[in-house]
Amino acid sequence: MGERAMVDVAPGGSAEEVSLAEIGLRYEVDGEIATITLDRPDKRNAQTFATWSALAQIGENLPQQVRVVVVRGEGPSFSAGIDLRMFTPEGVPGQGSFSSTATLGGAAFDERIAQAQKGFLWLRRPDIVSVAAVQGHAVGAGFQLALACDLRVLADDAKLCMKEPALGLVPDLTGTKPLVDLVGLSRAVEICLTARVVGAQEAARIGLAELVVAPGELMQAVRDLADALLATNRDAATATKRLLQGAQGRTLEEQCAAERQEQMARIRSLFG
Repeated sequence: MGERAMVDVAPGGSAEEVSLAEIGLRYEVDGEIATITLDRPDKRNAQTFATWSALAQIGENLPQQVRVVVVRGEGPSFSAGIDLRMFTPEGVPGQGSFSSTATLGGAAFDERIAQAQKGFLWLRRPDIVSVAAVQGHAVGAGFQLALACDLRVLADDAKLCMKEPALGLVPDLTGTKPLVDLVGLSRAVEICLTARVVGAQEAARIGLAELVVAPGELMQAVRDLADALLATNRDAATATKRLLQGAQGRTLEEQCAAERQEQMARIRSLFG
């Protein structure tokens, strides 16, 4: 993806050319690893409509060689959630606000949310493994961005919070299903409806994090994990992730059949 991108930033659905730096993102590709950095540290990496549009554009244009995508935040926080200006009548310059979005018709309103969700959905693609490197606050949209990733490595100062219900909203950036899948329905209800903070150690204990490290060790731990992931055969990794993603929606018999189909394809590819 180039330095500039056509992104949908206004409630009316118009697109304009905006640089990633203006949006508050950095995007780098180093061989098979792509790194997306939320880069508004003075705003604790708060997210806007443009953030989500740019994330979707990155996913749509991800180079074919990329196998691991790292999502991180610059500064002391991963992401403190939605830019608070979106709650004001004035909104974010050039992007509008929730007030202006609320005036859209039903279909346009639905499409507006669907477009935002696209920035999160692609991180689950079976041909990549996405890793969230989380330090400090991961609140609301920040928590949901971490949940959109396959794996989460947390600094021990990480603070996760699903803030939306406390603001009169619901989590709508694809975070509710992975949260329930990871911690179960009862715990997900408790976390969301109390809007409490989940610390790093608790997150690891209840399944929200694969690893917790000291803040200064976060990026090295993520790099070590990426290297281990890249050591696995790419086609086998893609097929295995596809199997695992479908497992919860299948019976044991259906999963066995899916395993047979994937294995036949792999053996024919290797030995046919």
